[in-house]
Amino acid sequence: MKLRELLGGLEIIGSTADMNSEIAGVSYDSRRVRPGDVFVAIRGFNCDGHGHIADAAANGAVCAVTQGDAAGGVMPYVSVENTREALAVMSANLFGRPADKLKIIGVTGTNGKTTVTCLIKEIIERATGAKVGLIGTIRNMVGGEEMHTEFTTPESYELHELFTAMVEAGCEYAVMEVSSHALALDRVYGIEFDTGVFTNLTAEHLDFHKSMEEYGGAKSKLFRQCRRGVVNLDDDFSRVIMDSARDSRIEFTSFSALRDEADLVAKRIKLYSDRTEFCALTIGVLQKVELGIPGMFSVYNALAAMSAAMLMGIGVREAAGALGECPGVPGRAEVAPTGRDFTVLIDYAHTPDALEKIITAVRQGAGGRVVTMFGCGGDRDKTKRPIMGELAARLSDFIIVTTDNPRTENPDAIIGDILAGIDRENTPHVVIEDRREAIKWAIDNSRAGDVLILAGKGHETYQILGTERVPFDEREIVARSLAHDK
Repeated sequence: MKLRELLGGLEIIGSTADMNSEIAGVSYDSRRVRPGDVFVAIRGFNCDGHGHIADAAANGAVCAVTQGDAAGGVMPYVSVENTREALAVMSANLFGRPADKLKIIGVTGTNGKTTVTCLIKEIIERATGAKVGLIGTIRNMVGGEEMHTEFTTPESYELHELFTAMVEAGCEYAVMEVSSHALALDRVYGIEFDTGVFTNLTAEHLDFHKSMEEYGGAKSKLFRQCRRGVVNLDDDFSRVIMDSARDSRIEFTSFSALRDEADLVAKRIKLYSDRTEFCALTIGVLQKVELGIPGMFSVYNALAAMSAAMLMGIGVREAAGALGECPGVPGRAEVAPTGRDFTVLIDYAHTPDALEKIITAVRQGAGGRVVTMFGCGGDRDKTKRPIMGELAARLSDFIIVTTDNPRTENPDAIIGDILAGIDRENTPHVVIEDRREAIKWAIDNSRAGDVLILAGKGHETYQILGTERVPFDEREIVARSLAHDK
């Protein structure tokens, strides 16, 4: 591909490069540059790519794309206003604009993104038979093939690489989580989404965004790149999103569990320890929905997925039928089969907000005790440990304090920080440092009607001890513990 073609659609401020030169590829990491590549210099948080232009040249780069004349005569350059936007446009051009060949559904919000994307994928595939790609926190999927993931939303180069794989595999749709980081850092710049979905907005990532206004503003950016939008009318920020996208003439649909004016409303909600039931009401249709994921948040996640499906021409009845067959989402209020008279849930909750939500959700449908097992990550934010301890103690009937990923920190010190919060309440608790032994103890001591929440690991199938990742799949450990207990 010629440099001119690679840069198509970009406004160039200055250049010393030959626009007719042949380009082998694109790289934004000087260590991964191959001969014939264009190196895009990105200003990151810990490293500025402009300081590694010489390294890129030494590895064979033939041109640098920079913000300003920063090449210093080391190699030819092309100057643009924003190299993050440039990387997104160049990546799309390099791979032949694969996003244009897919119907892309983007899901943003503080909570629920992973579950909603998985539910949308299930509905489309089961209702239409179409092949669907998935991009998100716990996995990337091309149809039924699972691929490695590192970020909720990949960098733009890897994103268009994934889109290419989806197109080549015959996918018609791509459903993806769109994080606030990705929107702020232009990872999805230039992509036209068929549908954008907003779940909710609560305080998170304020170390990055600095304020709720900035955080919400990042979320709103998605809907200026969408043809259609889905919003949660029970979250006040939905009004802000709709107002901010007014000039783009986007078509919005809404869902709610509280407001009858929404386009899709949940009625007759019933919450159980292992599932959720409600009736979905829209014009001319009242349809019963059953989802094998407990909690009020599951009602909202189901409504969001069904609303997106409706915009794609899938009827409420077809969407409800697909949800009824959905096996759930790994590590998100995941029901582990027990064959006993108690319920075990595996959930990724590892922050105060997430832990509060899962315990509160379980409390709404529990017939017996709510037993919460959790720890906190080592070498990470210590301030949240007593907060999570206090929350668990206030909301649970019994607590098992254990490890999460202690990493290089002393597990006793982590547990001590958690206990400082628990001690503010009088909730019964036990400390079992070894997480495997803690699960076995929890299974052995469960009572009829109990709901046991295993919080913190979720979809992860490893535990980080020191600097080593060791295999640790809670589903397998639960199954073995149940077999041993018979």
